[in-house]
Amino acid sequence: MLALGLIAGAGDQARDRFDAWIDATPLPSLTVTTGAEVLARDGSLLRAFPVENGRWRLAPPQSGVDPQFLRLLIAWEDRRFSAHNGVDGWAVARAALQAVRHGRVVSGASTLSMQTARLLERGPTGDWRGKLRQARLALALERRLGKDRILDLYLRLAPYGGNTEGVRAASLMWFGKEPRRLTPAESALLVALPQSPEARRPDIPERREAARAARDRVIDRAETLRLLTHEAAETARATPLPNQRRAFPALAPLLADRLRRENPGALRIETTIDPALQRQAEALTARAVAGQGARVSAALILADHRNGEILAHVGAAAFTDPRAGGFIDMTQALRSPGSTLKPLVYALGFDDGLIHPETLIEDRPAAFGRWQPENFDRRFRGTVTIRQALAESLNIPVVRVAEALGPARIAAALRRAGAPATTAGGPPGLALVLGGGGVSLEGLVTAYGGLARGGRSVALHARPGEARELPPVVGPVAAWQVGSILAQLAPPGGRAAGRVAWKTGTSYGHRDALALGYDGRFVAGVWLGRPDGTPVPGAFGGDLAAPLLFDLFDALGDRAEPLPPPPPAALTVANAALPPALRRFAAPGAARHGTAAPEPLAILFPPDGAEVELTGDRLVARVRGGSGPYTWLMDGRPVAVGVTGPVAELPASPGWSSLSVIDAAGAATEAEIRLSRPGQG
Repeated sequence: MLALGLIAGAGDQARDRFDAWIDATPLPSLTVTTGAEVLARDGSLLRAFPVENGRWRLAPPQSGVDPQFLRLLIAWEDRRFSAHNGVDGWAVARAALQAVRHGRVVSGASTLSMQTARLLERGPTGDWRGKLRQARLALALERRLGKDRILDLYLRLAPYGGNTEGVRAASLMWFGKEPRRLTPAESALLVALPQSPEARRPDIPERREAARAARDRVIDRAETLRLLTHEAAETARATPLPNQRRAFPALAPLLADRLRRENPGALRIETTIDPALQRQAEALTARAVAGQGARVSAALILADHRNGEILAHVGAAAFTDPRAGGFIDMTQALRSPGSTLKPLVYALGFDDGLIHPETLIEDRPAAFGRWQPENFDRRFRGTVTIRQALAESLNIPVVRVAEALGPARIAAALRRAGAPATTAGGPPGLALVLGGGGVSLEGLVTAYGGLARGGRSVALHARPGEARELPPVVGPVAAWQVGSILAQLAPPGGRAAGRVAWKTGTSYGHRDALALGYDGRFVAGVWLGRPDGTPVPGAFGGDLAAPLLFDLFDALGDRAEPLPPPPPAALTVANAALPPALRRFAAPGAARHGTAAPEPLAILFPPDGAEVELTGDRLVARVRGGSGPYTWLMDGRPVAVGVTGPVAELPASPGWSSLSVIDAAGAATEAEIRLSRPGQG
């Protein structure tokens, strides 16, 4: 009895010391770094980012891993995982007995807990010291973490070949799918690979047979344990192995990269992106630039204008192509908007009561100070309605309206609409309305979304719950009037008009081709060009950007909604039924009631800064606008008085001169010119 008591006491003391030894085990860091993930609105992966040293390691999906995979993993690696305390005594005894019987190691005794310990320490396993350390750490992990946490660590750290760790990254790399639903063949391969991840890589031809044999052994074990039926096992063994590593998802890559920078440290970044629409948008964009020549890129945004949620975002046609500026998000770049600001100018005019869609306006040569804009085709239509002027994107009428509104007013309206414009060399001028400034594609889409919403924009956003209304720009009647005109434009490809209100734009020198449009729910914008700003010969918004815009609206299918009916206060009558003040446009303070305001006084020839060769001692000059008779001056001295017509022959001599003209109303303008004789420098 005394001997038994001593033995029991010694056992208790040994157990206490063993427990203290296990409790004193220093644990490695249990924080497993996983890459940031940017998710679509349905929770699917848009883009993942690697961790340090370029390794792909992702957290297991929140929805869990395929239960069948977990059953096969435990059946193959650690059948008594739920019963042991970190070290499986039965497995140790079995492995020792087999080693004695065969004179070599036949099977291992490493549990999932011990494998997790090795992965946490990233230590060797070839000697007994390493095994002992892993056993001690496994026992400590079991006490401090529990089974579920240990299994979670294994699923994050298990190696799968190359720079890939963790079952989720492996499933995406080898099968292009999340590990929520795996086939038996896929599960078996993912169970077999971590034992010898490099020797069993199925993407390397000389190692495929080793991968197949290892996978099939897992399938055999599962069939023996009745985890798989014979038929399911036969099908799994006949399933081909993957023969290449797949690229990780990279939808909306530039947007994802921007959101990651804006949210440092965030591992899950949720977005409003619709993955199906995003895939279609990227495919359509790639198709649009195919065959367009070197360095041509494209960008687009599709959003729900009711709440500002971005549903599809393409920052570049090929973000992996540095030659085409694929790393530049062209939805954020400031580019010339071309003619796409004209609808906003007319909406402001409608809202102020300056014009109505049926108001008559002059499309004739005109000078605004020293600026003499022309239409894109260098033709003039004479007297037109505002409706025609916007539908045909005429330049002179919109500049007349912009002059009445004032450039500062237009620039302020753009800021309120979410499309702030930048101009070089000072405050904005009238040229802004014809593209003489910089506006981002996102800003333009925001502003057009405001027109779609009755004059009040919502700031575009790609994160859920970030809706923010912007100040009103115009009223619902003015916004509807613009939309009713734009909806009647003939779409490309023979589509029926009336479904989408849309407008194109082409910047100076064919550097930017744009198309913006909206229906009753969605607003979209498209840009094509070269990110470096060099011209794309022959690029027009109507030819390049508009087809892509309508392809994008076609992709909406049944989700597209019709444009709204006119508001009750909208005045939809012909010109003759308009109030007299709205029948013909004239700038505030100018003559109305059927009389066109006189053209501003301007020297047509010679233009300011010109160098002119004299053929004698006379200079032929031409004036436009104002009211005759005219008085011409050279360097402040009258040289022709009472000239009734626009052309005058003036005495002149070589050298720099200041040429001036004064009309009957006292308006004046001048031009600095240099006169020379033939042959002179």
